[in-house]
Amino acid sequence: MARSSLRLAECVAGILALAVVNGAGQARPARPIDLAGRPVNPLVATGLKATVLIFTRTDCPVSNRYAPEIERIYAEFQPQHVAFWLIFLDPRESPEAIRRHVSECGYGLGVLRDPGHALVKLTGARVTPEVAVFIPRGSQARMVYRGRIDDKYVDFGKERPQPTTHELEHVLKAVVEGKPVEASTTRAVGCFISDLESR
Repeated sequence: MARSSLRLAECVAGILALAVVNGAGQARPARPIDLAGRPVNPLVATGLKATVLIFTRTDCPVSNRYAPEIERIYAEFQPQHVAFWLIFLDPRESPEAIRRHVSECGYGLGVLRDPGHALVKLTGARVTPEVAVFIPRGSQARMVYRGRIDDKYVDFGKERPQPTTHELEHVLKAVVEGKPVEASTTRAVGCFISDLESR
């Protein structure tokens, strides 16, 4: 995987500190921010075994259908020192709309906005929902997985009755059990992130 080792000082501090200008010529924050507009770096935390970034948006039907599964995985692994963040990507989505959406879906995860797509660039995420799993390595964070939550969706609009693989859960189980995890990627199915830039 091209981004198997990510230096926090270079990648996170560098990429997340950029300024972004949208099509209307208005500056929008490039670094991730919480719903109060404060900058947050989700990859600097101590005492964690892993950090999971879940790229999403309020109007993606595939993301919305995954809410119960995301919450189930969160409930299983958060007590085992795994941090979870919902990353909302659409700069047009207001904090109020996101709060309402999070409440309606019953999410208990941390919530960030990524209006400048800094985390998208950092991870290479392409669709929503897509996940990226980071594990600490000294002063660095290494991405060990990026891709789908499971294989329930074969293609956009085509789904299995039940998934046959559970990639995110398997990666997290290996991490919390202290097993070696080789960096890997899978193809996620959902709403393309790139279309946000052209609107």
